[in-house]
Amino acid sequence: MNLKCVIIDDEPLAIKVIENHISQIKELQIAAVFNNAIDSMEYLREHMPDLLFLDVNMPIIDGFSFLDSLDEKPMVIITSAHAEHAAKGFDLEVLDYLVKPVSLPRFIKAVNKALAKAKEQPKRDAVNEHIFVKVDKKKMKKIYLDEIILVESLKDYIKIITPKGNHIVHKTLSAFTEELSSDRFIRIHRSHTVSMDKIDALEGNSVEIGGKRYVIGRSYLDDVKAKILNQSIMGTGNKAGLSDDE
Repeated sequence: MNLKCVIIDDEPLAIKVIENHISQIKELQIAAVFNNAIDSMEYLREHMPDLLFLDVNMPIIDGFSFLDSLDEKPMVIITSAHAEHAAKGFDLEVLDYLVKPVSLPRFIKAVNKALAKAKEQPKRDAVNEHIFVKVDKKKMKKIYLDEIILVESLKDYIKIITPKGNHIVHKTLSAFTEELSSDRFIRIHRSHTVSMDKIDALEGNSVEIGGKRYVIGRSYLDDVKAKILNQSIMGTGNKAGLSDDE
């Protein structure tokens, strides 16, 4: 299980501490970092994370007011230099309240709560799970994840290939791959991310999808083989490779 995390904090040093702590825990993945709540609003409307690390005292709008304004909320761990605000945080049903400077043992204790809660939550219906992508300046297109066959890099753009047609989106393959479930999609090359349940065969350094062969990059080969074979036996997988190196 991997939890996608967003950090919102106006202190660069505090952000660095949280980033370092997250890097120590394999189940956590940083999806985005913001130095104020306002800048995060558009991102959160389109990409709801699993876990939000939120500072309280920030410019423009404080963390509590921002949290209260959200219609849909992820799991939230407050990070603050002021312990006296903890009661208000728990009134807003935050998962935990960490007082800065945040030690790694205390951070791990809070994250364990998030991991335990995530396991308790019912799994989303994979058939209906979808994302919205911007296919032109104004139009947002709904794409069901179970329809995505593979995603191809076109430098600063990507091509999302589905049975119903292809969609060109202004986004890098690395950024888009980070938004996908690592239990269902895997980066196999600097040019391709594929849906694991669409892979028909694995042979040497390539996979076969819909009668076509796609080369697995050298730096991805071990991880791809392990993940595909492990999923076929256990029904689970590890974090997708996101390097841009072949």
